Amino acid sequence: MTQPNNQHQQLNWAGRLLARFGWKTIFPETFHPKSVICVAPHTSNWDFIIGYLFYKAWGVGVTPRFLIKKEWFTFPFNLIFKPLGGLPVDRKRGGSSVDQVVKLFEQADQLHIGITPEGTRKRRDRWKSGFYRIAQGAGVPIDLAKIDYKKKEVGIIASIMPDQTDIEEAIRKIRSYFDSSMAKFPAQFADL
Repeated sequence: MTQPNNQHQQLNWAGRLLARFGWKTIFPETFHPKSVICVAPHTSNWDFIIGYLFYKAWGVGVTPRFLIKKEWFTFPFNLIFKPLGGLPVDRKRGGSSVDQVVKLFEQADQLHIGITPEGTRKRRDRWKSGFYRIAQGAGVPIDLAKIDYKKKEVGIIASIMPDQTDIEEAIRKIRSYFDSSMAKFPAQFADL
């Protein structure tokens, strides 16, 4: 598990913008060329903007990616989503979305895909397991990214390698890194 890197780094335009609005960035000590980034809590559309700025502030030189339904990846929305890092997923095509994303990891030298395991901004008591199964299938680490509105901190707080243990138990452990006090709308995030 890597720990957050709290050392001062030279901030680029995105880091300076976050700092201007009072956000502290937490960069990991170790950079993984490939990872699934588990982003939580997810209760607001602002989460995407803050997370995107963090990733740009990190300055790793790789476009951050996120999954989006193929149906949203049509004109004119594709003109917005593609440059921002959207990856269309065809849920109707044979094979699972997990398999499609695992193949993307196999074909890439560097790839980071941000996934909100809640799957929605609304309250969910149960997280979807796809983010874990993708990391497991691709053999890549899971970077745990928090967007903490209470402390105004955003960044990678830990990194874990998925294993063959009980997925439900692994997700419970991952969820323990996050709580409702971090969320923009705390009532929309279900604590363990």
